[in-house]
Amino acid sequence: MNAPLSVQPDAAPVSSSVRPPVPRYPLSMRINGQEQQFELEAWVTLLDLLRERLGLTGTKKGCDHGQCGACTVLVNGKRINACLTLAVMQNGSDVITVEGLSEGQALHPLQQAFIEHDAFQCGYCTPGQLCSAVGLLAEGEARNVADIRELMSGNICRCGAYPQIVAAVSDVMGLAERRDNPDRPYVPGTVPA
Repeated sequence: MNAPLSVQPDAAPVSSSVRPPVPRYPLSMRINGQEQQFELEAWVTLLDLLRERLGLTGTKKGCDHGQCGACTVLVNGKRINACLTLAVMQNGSDVITVEGLSEGQALHPLQQAFIEHDAFQCGYCTPGQLCSAVGLLAEGEARNVADIRELMSGNICRCGAYPQIVAAVSDVMGLAERRDNPDRPYVPGTVPA
């Protein structure tokens, strides 16, 4: 049988509603070129930090499981799913969202190409597609249309604008120009002017 609990007469009663304070961790990041300081709980995702705490709602919450790519952002130049990374893991990182791609009023070349090629329909996936495409150019792994399709396959477009998206990225890479002028190589990590 269970022994009775002994109660100390001078002990304060334990209240079930009193919880210890939630630990917060100091964090600093450069987000879209601006230094930011935070104190965050360990479980806050980068996506939730961007959307809910900073109001940068261009980055979308689609599946929240890393399967759709709607939350793609650039961290230190690499594309990642913001829903799968904890914000505290990115301490000291440089984060670029779709809001940080343009320079003032001038659109990033990929943003302009998406407009020119109608590479969006409902627009929900567009921020993730753009950030992924910027990362793809920086990585320098894509050499042709098949590479673009493969390397962008982590970003889902429910509307099916894939041909237009690939055309926009191809245009910025200068693939059509290189077919006409094979002596003009694509330099990985650059965006032709």
